[in-house]
Amino acid sequence: MGDWIQLDTAAGPVRAWRASPRAPARGAVVVLQEIFGVNPHIRSVADGFADEGYLALAPALFDPVEAGVELGYDQAGTERGVALRNAVGFERAVQVVDAAATLLHRGGLRVAVVGYCWGGSVAFLANTRLGLPAVSYYGARTTPFLDEAARAPMLFHFGADDASIPPEAIALHRERQPSAQVYVYAGAGHAFNRQTDPAHHDPGNAALARTRTLAFLAEHAA
Repeated sequence: MGDWIQLDTAAGPVRAWRASPRAPARGAVVVLQEIFGVNPHIRSVADGFADEGYLALAPALFDPVEAGVELGYDQAGTERGVALRNAVGFERAVQVVDAAATLLHRGGLRVAVVGYCWGGSVAFLANTRLGLPAVSYYGARTTPFLDEAARAPMLFHFGADDASIPPEAIALHRERQPSAQVYVYAGAGHAFNRQTDPAHHDPGNAALARTRTLAFLAEHAA
């Protein structure tokens, strides 16, 4: 179902995992990675959207700095991912999203963005700066940008037990983004959707968030 393609972006050439549905696509989704690269988890997420009828594209956001990065969830992987995230920065990440969305729009499809962790914060900026409908899963770095006005529908997913996004930060999302949908999942921590990581995955809450995400996509991208 999936294959690698290359995107020409303002930040330089970037690989992207493309997952195609078996029937003509009902819409398109740009899938935005965590700090661990477009690894098996992110590719499986893209494949899952393709199973629902969407053409999914997961650009490798680290490629402007270092190509081919896929990291583990241990301390070394986390530290390297943080360093690469900081080296890429938000501006270049949004440039990559812009290129991915432009490619999908050329196919005549409506496009939304779904991002996870760092990608969740990039998804928010894809909304405010590119005008794309966006779903943000536990984006812990969004708070400094909450004064940017939403330009399209916006959906936030947060774990109630996520130490990196305390209740006051979630409240600030509600206050500064009053038009957005905000869901908080009891008992869920950070990365509760990461099914390849038993230490963080919360199957029940992940399934509920997926149902809500698919409803959002059906309304705004299909």
